[in-house]
Amino acid sequence: MTALPGTTGRRRIYLMRHGHVDYFAREVREAGHTDLVPLTPLGREQARASGAALSHVRFDVALSSGLPRTRETAEIVLASNADTAHLTLGVDAGLVEIKGSGKVMAKSREELAARMAFEFDQAAQPGARMMGGDVFADVQERATDAIKRLLAQPAWHTALVVAHEGINRLILGWMTGNALKGVQTFEQDLACINILDFDLVPLEDGRVGTEIFRSMIKAVNITPYNFVKHGMNLTSLEAIFARV
Repeated sequence: MTALPGTTGRRRIYLMRHGHVDYFAREVREAGHTDLVPLTPLGREQARASGAALSHVRFDVALSSGLPRTRETAEIVLASNADTAHLTLGVDAGLVEIKGSGKVMAKSREELAARMAFEFDQAAQPGARMMGGDVFADVQERATDAIKRLLAQPAWHTALVVAHEGINRLILGWMTGNALKGVQTFEQDLACINILDFDLVPLEDGRVGTEIFRSMIKAVNITPYNFVKHGMNLTSLEAIFARV
């Protein structure tokens, strides 16, 4: 099995969130949904900063959720890297963002951001849904299944995965061993980088393949455009929903 240099069975995933988007842009409102929302100029700038920070990393695999904001972020990051001729940006729909019902009313953007944040606070309650839409437990399962599928692929040791705030929180919660408990503590700023390591061992029953022996979170929510978060006093949801 291909492994990180100096290890016998360790693989690394650089898990990113997409850059800044504007869910209230005219073209997004006219489309009636947010799936196709693109990065804003600020979002592309954030992605370029993360790309510069990762420019020396040789990725063996690259994945996104397939939605334009994650695909564009991944493309910008990879464009900063000179060693990508061997790469094709893949898609795993298991990484698509958790969704609400779309029927929740709020008096302001600020109120909507606050309500969405509260949804993560109660994610561990049995049957909890994101604003009446997707069940948190179901989305955590499909997101972690996407990571497991990636880890099951042969011949790689370093991967780039670009997903979404909710998906990243759910993956990080799973890695702690606490499932949905505590997912609200994992802030995911725009175009942030998380570094996740996995020690893999052969299957005990003798079948071909590996299983996760140990999961390690090496770093969380790194923002190369502002490493120390100075002035970043809003949550990412508050920042996206703020009137500018």
